[in-house]
Amino acid sequence: MPTEDEDARINQGIASDPDNPELTEADFRAAQPAQSALPVLASARRVRGPQKAPTKMLVSMRLDEDVLAAWRATGPGWQTRVNEELRRALERR
Repeated sequence: MPTEDEDARINQGIASDPDNPELTEADFRAAQPAQSALPVLASARRVRGPQKAPTKMLVSMRLDEDVLAAWRATGPGWQTRVNEELRRALERR
């Protein structure tokens, strides 16, 4: 938490910023929901396209800390590599 002096400096900075004034009670009363103020932007939702590969399942499992650390240490894409290794293990069975 800021000290009283720090808080006073922060509030002074807010008050002296003409590009970003502190909102007042009147501003909050005049506010509108985004849907009515900017309907085009508020309703624009990005939709993910069709998956190129079969849907994967989200799972939760417990792994030994050292095993997880070793896979994460291999860098980005480690989860994909774990999946590939598990697939190879299934094929060896």
